Amino acid sequence: MKQYDYLIVGAGLFGAVFAHEAKKAGKKCLVIDKRDHIAGNIYTENVEGINVHRYGAHIFHTNNKAVWQYVNQFAEFNRYTNSPVANYHGQIYNLPFNMNTFNKMWGVVTPAEAKAKIEEQKAAAGITDPQNLEEQAISLVGTDIYEKLIKGYTGKQWGRPCTELPAFIIKRLPVRFTYDDNYFNALYQGIPNGGYTAMVEKMLAGTEVRLNVDYLADKAALDALAEKVVYTGPVDAYFGYRLGALQYRSVRFETEVLDTDNYQGNAVVNYTDAETPYTRIIEHKHFEFGTQPKTVISREYSAEWKKGDEPYYPVNDEKNGALYAQYKALADAEPGVIFGGRLGEYKYYDMDKVIEVALDVAAKELA
Repeated sequence: MKQYDYLIVGAGLFGAVFAHEAKKAGKKCLVIDKRDHIAGNIYTENVEGINVHRYGAHIFHTNNKAVWQYVNQFAEFNRYTNSPVANYHGQIYNLPFNMNTFNKMWGVVTPAEAKAKIEEQKAAAGITDPQNLEEQAISLVGTDIYEKLIKGYTGKQWGRPCTELPAFIIKRLPVRFTYDDNYFNALYQGIPNGGYTAMVEKMLAGTEVRLNVDYLADKAALDALAEKVVYTGPVDAYFGYRLGALQYRSVRFETEVLDTDNYQGNAVVNYTDAETPYTRIIEHKHFEFGTQPKTVISREYSAEWKKGDEPYYPVNDEKNGALYAQYKALADAEPGVIFGGRLGEYKYYDMDKVIEVALDVAAKELA
């Protein structure tokens, strides 16, 4: 008999949901994480009384009522609505693209005028069958919006020009012909009062957690503790990068405390010109309508991932997709190991989707 039923590698959202479900089913779990904290990339830490999103802004949004009810067991959510703004050389535009954006850009007032302007610019560009991100963007919102609000930002985000990026990246771009600034088309949206760390803490209540433990550095000894492993780290790292490394984009943050109560008047401001080196500034207090005397801001810089960096976004192009398919075949053949989460499945998952998948995996596994 082994000491634990499950060894869960990673105390992020996938691992925490699985641990919670396994504990409910009477299973004994050990959760380990190589970082010095739980909650993975949704970790929030208290600075000057403000819950700071250490690994970038995380706004919970979902249309899945079951997932919404699930998270509400562990936290009470506020009414925060994601309405970012774009700063292009000091000019401010509303995001996602909506009638406020079109009015500021062109002086148009009606949806018909906005659509006519976009059609006029699309025709002038001569795009009928978009082959890359630039052409796709112009066909959706016209040349002016592409040049000012997409081109520089997206180039910084992906580290390559828009002409070299696939069209599908921007296909889901929200474009609205109403005066609605809500970024997400989600029925449920908000930030947990007290931050995400407290929420994950409740998910893991009653489960043994060990931090600062590097699973891959001590794999054999850790595997020997449990009947099965739930692994949420990078799938290529698990196999020692034997087929080559999958590509990711990484993000670097410069965070500072400022002696003012309100720096930018919004939680998220995107800097869409190519000259500003960072992609956006997050002012964390606005996620929870804070009234603290000071404020905390984080500048985000997008970077190409290299080993040792934190992987954030999988580069879901054809080459990486083919390489992941090979790793997935290895993962499927790995006895007694469940691969899950953003890194374990090499997928860009929103938080609600991580929870949905973790609940499905747990239900099948624990049935």
